[in-house]
Amino acid sequence: MFAKLQITVLLICLQICVFAQEPGDKARSLSILFAGDIMGHDSQIWSAHDLKTNTYNYDDVFSYIKPLIAQADLAIGNLELTLAGPPYKGYPQFSSPSALAAACKNAGFDCLVTANNHSADRGKTGITGTIFRLDSLGIPHTGTFTDQASKEKLQPLYLYKNGFSVALLNYTYGTNGIKVPPPAIVNILDQSVVTADIENARKTKPDLIILFLHWGTEYDSIPSAAQTSLAELFLSHGADLIIGSHPHVLQKMVWYNNVSAISNKAVIYSLGNFISNQRKPRTDGGAMVRFDFEETDGKLKISSAGFYLTWVYTPILKYQPKFYILPCSEFENRPSFFARENEYSQMKTFINDSRSLLYRHNHNFREYLYDGNAWLLNN
Repeated sequence: MFAKLQITVLLICLQICVFAQEPGDKARSLSILFAGDIMGHDSQIWSAHDLKTNTYNYDDVFSYIKPLIAQADLAIGNLELTLAGPPYKGYPQFSSPSALAAACKNAGFDCLVTANNHSADRGKTGITGTIFRLDSLGIPHTGTFTDQASKEKLQPLYLYKNGFSVALLNYTYGTNGIKVPPPAIVNILDQSVVTADIENARKTKPDLIILFLHWGTEYDSIPSAAQTSLAELFLSHGADLIIGSHPHVLQKMVWYNNVSAISNKAVIYSLGNFISNQRKPRTDGGAMVRFDFEETDGKLKISSAGFYLTWVYTPILKYQPKFYILPCSEFENRPSFFARENEYSQMKTFINDSRSLLYRHNHNFREYLYDGNAWLLNN
C-alpha cells in the first residue's frame, strides 16, 4: 500500500513538472501606452458645452482613438491644464470642466500626470481642485500634491497590472513664473531631486521606473542638449523609460537595446499635442507610443516599441466646432471622410512632416500602420 502511494505521488510530481515546462507556456507580459499634451483651449470648452443643459461632455473627442487606448494594459497621458472649476477658460491660464478628465477615463486612460507649466495657472485653487476632482473621478495621478505629507505618502505613484509594479514620477521645468502657493507642491525638474527620487524608488524594487518630464523648447523638433544630457543621467541612475512633453511638437524616440550601460531603456523626447486647438503646422497632432514588455529571467524587458501618429480633426457641425483625435494611418487614405478637402490636406501635411522627422531621427522605433483590418508595426 505504501509503495503504491509513493508511485502515485511520484507520478503527480512528474505531471506537475511536465506541465510547468510546457513549451507552449506564454511569458508574462505588459503593454503601456503614452499620450502627449491634453489641453483645453476656449474653443474646446465651447465645443463640449451643451447650452440646453449647461453641461459638458468630451467623449466624442476620443471616439476614434479609444480602441487603441483600450488595447493597452496601462495608458498614461499628460493633463496640461487645471480642473479649478468655473469660470472655465483656455490660454493663458487654463481651467477646464472635470468632464474632460472623465472623458479621458472613459476612453481608457488609467493615469494622468499633472506637473506642467500650467499647473499653477489658478493658484492653490487650481492645484488642489485638480487633485480633488481627479480623486473624485477615481483617476490615479501624480506630479502635484496638496502638501508635503501627501507627497511623501503618494510619491512615487505605483501602478499595478498583470502582476507587475510600475513606479511613476512626474516633473516640470517650471510654472510660467507663477509662484506655487504653499503648502501645495508642483514637482520641479531639478537634477539632484530627480536622481534622489529615482534612488528611493529603486529601494522598493518595482518592475519599471518611469519618468514623465515636462521639458524642452516649445515648437522645436530637435531635443536640446540639456534634454539629452538629463535623459542619459536619469537612465544611468535607474529610470527605465523617460516620456517627454511640453514642446507641442514631436521629437525623436530612442530605444537603447544594444548599449550595455543603459540597455533595454528608452526616451521619448516629446509626444507633441494629443488634443488641443493649436493649428499651426506640426502642432496640430502628435503621437501615442506603445511599449510591449515581456518577462525574461525575472525582469521586464522591452520586446517592441512603436508609435501611432494622431491628428486633431476640427470640423464645424451645426455651427459648432467639434474636436476628434484621429489615428492617422486609419484615415490617411480616406479623403471622403473629411468635410473639406483642405482639412484632409492639412492632415496629410502633418503625416508627411512627422514621418520625415521620426523616420530620420528615431532609433529602434517603428510606426504602427493600419492595413484595413489590424494595426501592424511597419517594417
